[in-house]
Amino acid sequence: MDPKLLEQYGPRESMEYDVVVVGGGPAGLSTAIRLKQRAQEAGKEISVCVLEKGSEIGAHILSGAVMDPQALTELIPDWKALGAPLDTPVVEDRFLFLNETGATPTPSWLLPACFQNHGNYVISLGNVVRWLGQQAEALGVEIFPGFPAAEILYDENGAVMGVATGNMGVGKDGEPTENFQLGMELHAKYTIFSEGARGSLGRQLMRKFNLDEGRDPQAYGLGIKELWEIDPAKHKEGLVIHTAGWPLNAQTYGGSFLYHLPNHQVAVGFIVGLDYGNPYLSPFEEFQRYKTHPSIRHFLEGGKRISYGARAITAGGLLALPKLVFKGGALVGCEAGFLNVSRIKGSHAAIKSGMMAADAAFDALVAERQRDELSAYPAAFEQSWLHEELNKARNFKQWFKKGLTVATIMTGIEQKLLGGKMPWTIHRKKADHECLLPAAQCQPIAYPKPDGKLTFDRLSSVFISNTNHEENQPAHLTLKDPSVPVGINLSEYAGPEQRYCPAGVYEFVKNEDESERLQINAQNCVHCKTCDIKDPTQNIVWVTPEGGGGPNYPNM
Repeated sequence: MDPKLLEQYGPRESMEYDVVVVGGGPAGLSTAIRLKQRAQEAGKEISVCVLEKGSEIGAHILSGAVMDPQALTELIPDWKALGAPLDTPVVEDRFLFLNETGATPTPSWLLPACFQNHGNYVISLGNVVRWLGQQAEALGVEIFPGFPAAEILYDENGAVMGVATGNMGVGKDGEPTENFQLGMELHAKYTIFSEGARGSLGRQLMRKFNLDEGRDPQAYGLGIKELWEIDPAKHKEGLVIHTAGWPLNAQTYGGSFLYHLPNHQVAVGFIVGLDYGNPYLSPFEEFQRYKTHPSIRHFLEGGKRISYGARAITAGGLLALPKLVFKGGALVGCEAGFLNVSRIKGSHAAIKSGMMAADAAFDALVAERQRDELSAYPAAFEQSWLHEELNKARNFKQWFKKGLTVATIMTGIEQKLLGGKMPWTIHRKKADHECLLPAAQCQPIAYPKPDGKLTFDRLSSVFISNTNHEENQPAHLTLKDPSVPVGINLSEYAGPEQRYCPAGVYEFVKNEDESERLQINAQNCVHCKTCDIKDPTQNIVWVTPEGGGGPNYPNM
């Protein structure tokens, strides 16, 4: 805690819990639910709380999404009777390879199992998470939305002893305003971190405990999504379409999804691997271009765009999975990187990881342990169906560094012919930010102007994400060295931050003397974390803003 604030306001108040969960997504809520279920079964009383930085549970949740219900069925077997919003079973899978004007469909008999969705559901993950929140509260979990965990607390032995929420009512100048309120300390016997991909506290834990030592560098993708209401005549509830190829070149990893939801709605999205090399590439503009393809525009023309959002996803899989536990806590869900990129699915993995962490924590509490390593959690993972599933997909992302054709052939061999039981493992050596090439080695990309009907600009997109941040607060996006954006990023890489950000946060503007500077429009930030991942000099620092700030996604 800041010594000046301590002197002026005294120590922060604290609350004691058996388990504190940081992040109210599918992994965090499943952890909390499983803990309370185990306690009920054993006739024990344990206290569990969940901190969520969004204004409400589900506000910051963004996913495609097609959900495999396997883990949810393990967690809550009667989820159907309890009204879980899994209402749209997948009725048809299509996988298309796109070129600029045409599409080549993959016959269903050739589709590997990872691309088949029989038994899965087209969902709004935000709505599923809201429902999970209700189940957690019914079991007695205390949920605090609008309270981001801003600081990790350690005890005298160096173990994690909980977290502190951010101070409220701090002005842009960093000084307390008349509305100032100290953050609260939440102490726990175990603290479970489930902030999602590239969590700000998770990064600190990685460094402090060397959790990623001996692992491949984590890989990320940027997922951009829009929700549309389309012509009923073009709608087929439960239809799932994935594509690869155009508009990306063969060397750039990425692909798309178009999922037909109920009520004549479709979720349309695009994922670009953040290991791309050309600094002129803009994932946002590639997504807009993708919608103009004849196979895609057919569905969207005459429709109306309802919502927009963007979020980084972890894509490194099993080989990039860090050590999951440390003294006093554990990582679950996308905080650790459990997403199966070959299936484009993570919610089932998030739920399962939360359950395994909860089982380990509950057994430790019953044994009257606290703040040690929950080694039973990674041991359970090693023996789980989730480990087997991720092991089958361990090479998927790496093949794409060899081009789309090689990746397609080798994925087919691995997944279709060998059933995921391949005798080889391909390791990744570079982090995503190290893959960006100097602008002088790359061709600029000319993107067409948006038409406002099918394609749009960033600012109108951010507007419909319902993003809002309290204006008078310290910037949650800062620079370690203010000279780097112009001195290095602009001069060597043509200012990639103005293109990789899908929300118009970064722009280079001219000063009166015609020199340039980087302007950070932090109020536009949709918390996707792309800047934190892709900045070539790792000069941008992302921290949680004041409570409740950011997007407010409906039905995403």
